[in-house]
Amino acid sequence: MTEHLLDIHVERKTFASTTVLKNIHLQLQPRETVSLLGPSGCGKSTLLRIVAGLEKDFQGTLRRGAGEVAFVFQEPRLMPWLTVEQNIGLSADDRYDKAWVAQLIEEVGLGGFAQALPKQLSGGMAQRVAIARGLYSRPQVLLLDEPFSAVDAFTRMKLQDLLLQLAKRHAIALLLVTHDVDEALYLSDRVLVMDNRPSSIRQEVAVPLAHPRDRRDPLLAQLKALSLTELQRAHVI
Repeated sequence: MTEHLLDIHVERKTFASTTVLKNIHLQLQPRETVSLLGPSGCGKSTLLRIVAGLEKDFQGTLRRGAGEVAFVFQEPRLMPWLTVEQNIGLSADDRYDKAWVAQLIEEVGLGGFAQALPKQLSGGMAQRVAIARGLYSRPQVLLLDEPFSAVDAFTRMKLQDLLLQLAKRHAIALLLVTHDVDEALYLSDRVLVMDNRPSSIRQEVAVPLAHPRDRRDPLLAQLKALSLTELQRAHVI
């Protein structure tokens, strides 16, 4: 039996007197991509923070494999005084694996920008740096909190494809938070549709399509209709 990279059960997570998450059980397998899909404020990012170990005040259990877990945030959060290379290596004094950083820079399509400062980058380029920084620790699991929401539609599609290529190349699993139904279905092996507060997992939508996928595939359209129906039943839309 394959060992889970993540096995989390959130019995309850509250902020003050408000219950945000309730009775959520989530497992993540090696090399699997899972998306959390739901409305703003339903607790998707909170669940991601619990998985990352950034939020410890909850009732339940969290079991993680021995590998690293890394986080890519909604905004790139680059240090403005550091170069691209230094931001990826998380150091201003060259105490990082320069060969590994150089490889990651090439892999995310930023060859020639190692010495650039964040102010010299477009939004899409800055998010490529953030992804490379997430990969620097060689994680088994990459957590992503709406990583492409701040870029235009065409850049978003390119970054989605880049993310899938990197996940395959480095044999990592992805756990993604998104509001975008199309993005969730295009990227994921499974999409977990969440209720409004108190949030639980309302529906699991399996996506039985191999990668690379065709965004025009009729099955994606069918699964989108199913996902939208569940979101409507949950009074999300």
